[in-house]
Amino acid sequence: MEEGMGESMTRVCPPNLRYEQQPQHTAGTIKKIRLENFMCHENFEMEFGNAVNFVLGQNGSGKSAILTALCVAFGSRAKKTDRANHLKDLIKKGCSNAVIHVEIQNEGEDAFKPEIYGDVIIVERRISVSANSIILKDHQGKRVGHRIADLREMVEHFNIDVDNPCVIMSQDKSREFLHSGNDKDKFKFFYKATLLQQVNDLLENISKEIGVAHGIVKDLEGSIKPVEKELKELQDKIKAMEHIEQMSVDIQKLKKKLAWSWVYDVDKNLQAQSAKIDKLKSRIPACQAKIDQQLNDIVRLKEGISEKKDAIAIMMEEYTQLNQIIADQNQPLSLVRKEALELEHDCNSKTSKVQKMLQRLKKLEQEVQDLHEQHVKNTQAEKSDLEEKLKGLQHEVHTAELDWGRLKEEETKLMNNINLQNEEIKTIVYKIRGHENNCNEISKQIREYEQKQGNKIRVFGGERVMHLIYLVEKYHQRFKMPPIGPIGVHLNLLDAKKWAATVEHAIGGLLNSFIVTDHKDFLLLKQLAKEANYRNLQIIIYDFSIPRLKIPQHMLPETNHPSTLSLLQSENHTVINVLVDLGNVERQVLVKDYDTGKVVAFNQRPRNLKEIYTADGKKMFYRGGVETTLPLKGKGPGRLCSSFEDYIKDLRSKASDEQNAANEGKSRKRQAEIKLRELESNLTSVKRHCENVGRSLSSKKLALEEAMHQHAAENSSIPSSSVEELDVEITEFKKKLEEEQILLEALRQRKDEASGKAKDLKVKFDKLRGSAEDKFTVIEKAGNQCRKIESELELAEQGKAHYENLMENKVLPAIKKAEEEYQELTKMREEYAKKASIICPENEINDCDSLEGCDMKTPDQISAELKDLSQKVEHECRRHSEPIADLRMLYEKKQRKIMKRQKVYKALRQKLDACQRALEIRGKKFKSNATRLKQQLSWKFNDHLRKKGISGLIKVNYEENTLSIEVQMPQDASNRAVRDTRGLSGGERSFSTLCFALALHEMSESPFRAMDEFDVFMDAVSRKISLETLVDFCVAQGSQWLFITPHDTSTVKPGPKVKKMQMLAPRS
Repeated sequence: MEEGMGESMTRVCPPNLRYEQQPQHTAGTIKKIRLENFMCHENFEMEFGNAVNFVLGQNGSGKSAILTALCVAFGSRAKKTDRANHLKDLIKKGCSNAVIHVEIQNEGEDAFKPEIYGDVIIVERRISVSANSIILKDHQGKRVGHRIADLREMVEHFNIDVDNPCVIMSQDKSREFLHSGNDKDKFKFFYKATLLQQVNDLLENISKEIGVAHGIVKDLEGSIKPVEKELKELQDKIKAMEHIEQMSVDIQKLKKKLAWSWVYDVDKNLQAQSAKIDKLKSRIPACQAKIDQQLNDIVRLKEGISEKKDAIAIMMEEYTQLNQIIADQNQPLSLVRKEALELEHDCNSKTSKVQKMLQRLKKLEQEVQDLHEQHVKNTQAEKSDLEEKLKGLQHEVHTAELDWGRLKEEETKLMNNINLQNEEIKTIVYKIRGHENNCNEISKQIREYEQKQGNKIRVFGGERVMHLIYLVEKYHQRFKMPPIGPIGVHLNLLDAKKWAATVEHAIGGLLNSFIVTDHKDFLLLKQLAKEANYRNLQIIIYDFSIPRLKIPQHMLPETNHPSTLSLLQSENHTVINVLVDLGNVERQVLVKDYDTGKVVAFNQRPRNLKEIYTADGKKMFYRGGVETTLPLKGKGPGRLCSSFEDYIKDLRSKASDEQNAANEGKSRKRQAEIKLRELESNLTSVKRHCENVGRSLSSKKLALEEAMHQHAAENSSIPSSSVEELDVEITEFKKKLEEEQILLEALRQRKDEASGKAKDLKVKFDKLRGSAEDKFTVIEKAGNQCRKIESELELAEQGKAHYENLMENKVLPAIKKAEEEYQELTKMREEYAKKASIICPENEINDCDSLEGCDMKTPDQISAELKDLSQKVEHECRRHSEPIADLRMLYEKKQRKIMKRQKVYKALRQKLDACQRALEIRGKKFKSNATRLKQQLSWKFNDHLRKKGISGLIKVNYEENTLSIEVQMPQDASNRAVRDTRGLSGGERSFSTLCFALALHEMSESPFRAMDEFDVFMDAVSRKISLETLVDFCVAQGSQWLFITPHDTSTVKPGPKVKKMQMLAPRS
């Protein structure tokens, strides 16, 4: 049996008892608990009944640890258990972790998420020295939740409040509750058990928060008064400036006159330009006549060339045919010549063969004669000389073999050196190509920076942005406000040589972007960018009227290092505003190197810092507890640099170094090639020498073999037999010689026939070649004539091109320029008329009384008059710097703002009043419920006392926070009520306190309840009565009960609704 496992004892109850049948577990009751390494338990498991459970055992057996485990499992803190300050202190000594496993019944109407958890919910609390965790599992042990919120949701659903003494009354609370006679302590127990204290605390907190909110609304209402004062001052300014409006009306009239005077001035220029165009157009006919004359000459010469070319083509065709005949004749001649040469070669071969055979015949006859002589002269001394000769030949062969082997080794060594030299040459060539590629790349960069040096706009987009700028200028009248861009063109940089590249990385793609004032201009600029083939152009919409942003000091990074904004300068405040709003340049800090940036970004971490950029190419930032350092891509001086001269100079130096390195590599390549040629020459010489030695070795080996054969033949053959063999061989050889002579004579006849045929074909071939040469001379003469005509044609075309060039470059451009000027004047006239029409219609000027004055005055005169009047208005406006329209707008804005705030504050006041009324209503309900609860408590308390023949009363005073108990004992003849329970005997006081607790239990709801050592101060009689009362109450009440006691409970018999479990005695 496991440690701490209780023994179940049952008894047979009479059938008339109320709790005869075994009840089913209801939702929220404890089904089983298992403890591992918790307090005094190493491995403990216990199953509970669904009604009354008694846990019995000696002191120190671990009974109270069960209640502590339940409190911890349902989320209670360690301090509230009164057993430890930290959860890790509850781990059994000598262990590193503990486990609390509680199974909760989850059936019936009040089941918690049965579709997820099933009929059992498992709560598992794991505690270690460093951490603890909560796991919720379903009936199959599958993990469902792990957050404290999941546990709290389940506990609130089942109404399990382990901190409520009516749910779990620990050992210390039982002693305090049973032993204390203080009315205030009883009141606190009652107030907490009935949850009145929780509701009261909540209402008091709400009341405080409503009071704070009332103060805030009052302060907000008081903040409107200065704005109302400013509103009155604005109204006075508006009245003082209204007299300036009349002068503005006069200015508008002059502007109308000036607008149409520009139109009439352009009309005069249009008349003069039209006359100029007519004069220039009169020059076109004369120039065109010259072009037509040259064109006629060109047509005539082209016809002559065509005729000559046709004649040449016919002659060329005849010449080609002759060449084809010659080629056809050349092949048979070549074949005949080849046949004659082959026959001559065969004759020579046969003649040589016949001569060799004659020589061989003579040699054989001589051998026969020599054999006879040798046989006679063959002595022992001659044999000795022959052997000496064989030894000499063997020594020569051995020496030749050694020389041949040495030469072969030298040849292999030279081949290896040649291969190494080839590899070295390949490496040098690869390096040369690398240096040349680097030089070309640097030269390309030099050209790019030279172009950028000449045009700053091209730096921020190349040719595409130049085309886009041209289109914007061309259609500028279609924009509400001219676009600003690229942004980089409008920026100047302090200390640009040091920070140009770093600031460019910080700002990024915004340098190439354009700024427009509204969505209409955005669409127009996007269309123009498409025409300019400028894809993915970044266009920013921003209000140009916003003044330059002023950033407070407390919003800037708290550091002495410069920010990107502090180094930027621009005459256009909109550019700076965009960089602040979209680029956060005021929050980007620049430092000189990585170490400084690391200290600022990761150690100091000043407020309002977004990113750190270093001059040596690093980007650093700290976000979400993560330190990040990124390298910046790209090298160079940066597009914001004021001058690229120094960088171009450095690039030229690098290009020169790369070129010198390439030249040096070429020099080394030439030296390596010379060395390679020397090695190849040596290899050729060695191969030749090796071949000579090989041939000499072969000849010496043959000589040695012949000498050896000769020595063997002389030692073993008989001279008479050798002579007979030679005679037979001579006879056969003479027959072969006669046959070869017959074949030689036939070949000579065939050779003579082939030579005659080749001579005849050669004569015919020479005649055809002469005809072809004559034809070629005629073709060449015709070609010279054709080239002469072509030169005349070229002169005519040059003359035509001259007059066409004159027409295109002088006459027509002058006319085109005059027409363009006329078109520009026309557009200018339309533009001026359009602008003037916006100011006023032309008929309004015609009807004006001052029209005669307009005709007489030039635009400059009207402008001067307008300027004088504007100065007067400006002088008046200096006294009141703000325009009346702005003042009116500001007045209306402030008025709307005040009305809006008044409306908001009024709504807040109404909501606060509603909250106050709701709080008062809830306060009244709270008092009413508290009154009913104390009455209900007194009634239930008296009901429980009556079971023993005692009567009593409970008085609760909420003003003084006291709870008093009055008990009337049946044996007291004086009928005096005992107001202090300390005046009762121990058993009576314990019983009355028990009745008080049961009354509180009836007023609270929980699926299970637990009491530890509730009978600590009872005698045997009182304990028996109290136990019977408790069991009857628990069975009638219907929830699950857990009683822990070390005392004797033999008076309570186990049954279907009563389960008793005995703990094992503590180990010594």
